[in-house]
Amino acid sequence: MRLRAVLFDMDGTLLDSAPDFIAVAQAMRTDRGLPALDDKLIRDQVSGGARAMVAATFGMDPEAEGFETLRQEFLERYQAHCAVFTRPFDGIDALLQDIEKARLIWGVVTNKPVRYAEPIMQQLGLAERSAILICPDHVKNSKPDPEPLLLACSRLQLDPASVLFVGDDLRDIESGRAAGTRTAAVTYGYIHPDDNPSHWGADVVVDHPLQLRAVLDRALCSC
Repeated sequence: MRLRAVLFDMDGTLLDSAPDFIAVAQAMRTDRGLPALDDKLIRDQVSGGARAMVAATFGMDPEAEGFETLRQEFLERYQAHCAVFTRPFDGIDALLQDIEKARLIWGVVTNKPVRYAEPIMQQLGLAERSAILICPDHVKNSKPDPEPLLLACSRLQLDPASVLFVGDDLRDIESGRAAGTRTAAVTYGYIHPDDNPSHWGADVVVDHPLQLRAVLDRALCSC
């Protein structure tokens, strides 16, 4: 089936949001008189969400007393700082232009709550270009469940088989496969050091956004 749309995960796929997460984490340490950490220690945990990043920031067990207070502070600070340093990954702008020139639809399906995702998309000038933004607020079950992707396809009136879903986490690929979309795993995102995207079962694995151009070319030529 001919490709009609490309849907992206947000953090680690479409956008490099780690700098804002890192800034929040380092500020929390500074305010407590703690030395700065190597940024990579925090960046490696982005895919695990606030829970994993706070645990790494303070070397703390998530079940420890006081952890939830730190996590809530992290989220509150992030909400006020979520679109300061976040930018599209190198090559994404050119890729989106190619997608639009090919008259394909593109959008975002993310596990990031709408209170963070919408301001970021608006701040970066992507909200008016994206055909859809699906967040956990819109569904009962988040990725790896197929529900978010199935909802996106339904709202766009697309057969999932005509959609390519691009992500940097096993959950993305599992969600896409379960929904019946084509899948692309990217290695430039927030991959945990112990993980390997080539083991996720994606239809294709790419190391740079612009490598998706060849994937799109092949898909547009298929029937």
